[in-house]
Amino acid sequence: MNYQKIYHWLHSLKYLNITKSFNFIKLLISYILSIFKINNTKKRNLPFFVSIEPVDFCNLRCPECYTGKNFSSLKKHFLDFFQFKKIIDELESTLLHAMLYFQGEPLLHPSLPEMIRYAHEAKIYTSLSTNAQLINEKMAEKLVLSGLDKLIISLDGTTQEVYEIYRKGGNVSKVIKAVKTLTQKKRELKSLTPMIEIQFLVLRSNEFQMKDMKKLAKELKVDKLVFKTAQLHNFENGHPLMPHQSKYSRYKKNKNGKFQLKYAQPNRCWRLWSGAVVNVDGDVLPCCFDKSGKYSFGNVFQESFYQCWHSKKAFNFRENILKNRKQYEICLNCTSR
Repeated sequence: MNYQKIYHWLHSLKYLNITKSFNFIKLLISYILSIFKINNTKKRNLPFFVSIEPVDFCNLRCPECYTGKNFSSLKKHFLDFFQFKKIIDELESTLLHAMLYFQGEPLLHPSLPEMIRYAHEAKIYTSLSTNAQLINEKMAEKLVLSGLDKLIISLDGTTQEVYEIYRKGGNVSKVIKAVKTLTQKKRELKSLTPMIEIQFLVLRSNEFQMKDMKKLAKELKVDKLVFKTAQLHNFENGHPLMPHQSKYSRYKKNKNGKFQLKYAQPNRCWRLWSGAVVNVDGDVLPCCFDKSGKYSFGNVFQESFYQCWHSKKAFNFRENILKNRKQYEICLNCTSR
């Protein structure tokens, strides 16, 4: 029995209360009714999770990442701490989970530990996803003391030669050392959080190292290892990074010899009811697939999150998804249902 996993499951329950539970139930009912074409897109609910972007740039240049592909042209923006607090203050009564990442590398924000702490003290479950290149002893201590609940670390190879094929500009030794430093700090500070999850993005270039990754994760004593499928652009004619193992590919070949998403995309999407993204510029986006902010519902720097979430743009977007999801380009490479 994995007592660590049981602890983290029980630990997450402490963030629940009557208001948050009631809001979640209303969201779920609203979503179910929408599936049956009952017009329920204008109910005044709020999402139970929000992804908030601290920075919009990165220290790596991953080829299939929007930020990595536009590495040289992106301007470097930092989310203002005051604006972050404003978002948390408005949503704390209904928000269950705050994810402090979107496209940039969040550890590049100098106030990130303070942001985590602020959300934690508002009794919101917090998670962070990072390439771990910037985690040293000092940063590891700050993250543990911040109250962070879950830390996702990208590690897509067990050797530098394989790792850098995708994580361009990264050093695999730094990632491994970061994990060791974090686990050591947790022991020193007698903390069971953050839960450390390694995510291994399965690609053709690294799939032969999956067994080695299992062994390494066990040696590092991480809480969880996830083999994640990759979203690939221009996949219709195949892609050099598409893995051979169909289990770990989002795509399959159709009868015409072209590749398509493995699973059907029904005209619905739970993400549009349950969560949202706030990018570094304050735009409220429908989901994490809107990389360029094309379908903004409004801006929290100019109005409240509530106003953005219930704007005419938001209502129209949800209603259009229920009619024809494929009309939106951001949905064409999405696996959410």
